Amino acid sequence: MFKREMAAPIMITVLTVVYYVAYFGFLISLAEGVWKWLLGWLPVALSVLMIWVCAERIKEIKEGETDDLSQY
Repeated sequence: MFKREMAAPIMITVLTVVYYVAYFGFLISLAEGVWKWLLGWLPVALSVLMIWVCAERIKEIKEGETDDLSQY
């Protein structure tokens, strides 16, 4: 079931992952040697982390916590 509250985290995640891939793809095209390898893994790690955070937020929304700022 898709709730309206899930749209924002999903869209932010998609846009951020696309940005990581585009930005670091450009940097990789300019880099040489070891930098290509290092810059190749950084967007992968950041994208995986972003997707994990989005999944946690979706889990919170499904459990009924739509306002997570109230915890602080």
